[in-house]
Amino acid sequence: MIALIGAVILLVIAFVLVLVESAFGRTSIVRIETYADTSPKRVERVTALLEEPASLLNPLRLVIIGVLLSEASLVALWASGVFDGVVWVVLAIVLNAVLVFVCAEAAPRTLGLLHAERVALALAGPVAGFTASPPVRLVARSLIGLANILVPGRGLQTGPFALPEELIALADAAVEDDVLEKDERDLIESVIEFGDTVVREVMVHRTDMVTVEVTSTVDEVLSKASDVGFSRLPVEGENVDDIVGLAYVKDLIKAELEDRDDEPVGGLLRPTRFVPETKRVAQLLREMQQESYHMAVVVDEYGGVAGVVTLEDLIEELVGEIVDEYDVEEPLMTRERDGSLRVDARIGIDELNALAGLELPEGDWDTVGGLVLDRFGRVPSEGETCECDGYSLRVERIQGRRIKRVQVLTAVPDTSTTESVPL
Repeated sequence: MIALIGAVILLVIAFVLVLVESAFGRTSIVRIETYADTSPKRVERVTALLEEPASLLNPLRLVIIGVLLSEASLVALWASGVFDGVVWVVLAIVLNAVLVFVCAEAAPRTLGLLHAERVALALAGPVAGFTASPPVRLVARSLIGLANILVPGRGLQTGPFALPEELIALADAAVEDDVLEKDERDLIESVIEFGDTVVREVMVHRTDMVTVEVTSTVDEVLSKASDVGFSRLPVEGENVDDIVGLAYVKDLIKAELEDRDDEPVGGLLRPTRFVPETKRVAQLLREMQQESYHMAVVVDEYGGVAGVVTLEDLIEELVGEIVDEYDVEEPLMTRERDGSLRVDARIGIDELNALAGLELPEGDWDTVGGLVLDRFGRVPSEGETCECDGYSLRVERIQGRRIKRVQVLTAVPDTSTTESVPL
């Protein structure tokens, strides 16, 4: 009888623990802060727990498993002492499994999901004390460390995690259920991919840079800035690899108003920020926000100038192209009626694959132009065609040694109407 009473007590404990796990897994800091006016201290405790979910959920899962195993053992012990036949003992264990599923799994999880914030606020104090217990935390961390050794690859000490693909899949499901708009889903995907993007993928390449010479006059630089519609221009010394500063249009306008039109721009330069092309764009965005600058010169591993990157380039990686009154809107990709695609050679392979549903290979190159150069092994001529994984890539336009436009003939023709994606 003592074993049966112990099993019932453990079942109640499991009910509470699963209820807490479900509630804290469901709620969020944003939701819980709506109760800040009525229960400020409890909200503070819950917020502290939610900021370190692994420190909360892993000890809970560990204790839940221990409680349920102990409960099952006590039921088996009680049944073996009460019943003589093995069949009755097995039947008691099966009935206990049904009881555990209903009372310690389905019911508490449902209640936790339905009343997540209220449960979290009500049990915030005991849960905080439980998770702060050194023995529980130490054992949970040790077992998580053992799991990471047995299943290497992440090196995490915090235990279970969600993969980016899982988050995108959840967003897709939310779109299907009309919980999220497609634009919101695309923004979520952009934010997830933003963390893995490097500056080289978003910069303006050196061949497209607009620069002025340090000996140019204020009037000349203003005229050039007016032609291209830029508010900042890199200033080169001996050559493009020698960027000595940035010329700001507002400084030039001030100098012109002071009748200094013929003064060399070299005396009005502002310092230049240099960043490596392998720098993560998320880190660069934080630096630009903290240090209040909008343009940086990108350098390669040899110290040469690879291009320039602006705050607008980084934001466009999140929200898409931003076209102002100075931008010339050219088609980045055009789908023809015969199924072929005409694309700007600067478009990224991954971007084209996503836009057009292609499977062009990725490698050491970033763009379609880079893929074509790799396949030819030289600078091709206009009209030349190469084969690539079932696709035909035809060079339509060359400017100097640079590929400008490529026609992609897909393996399966698409008879849809012509449509363009703006650059």
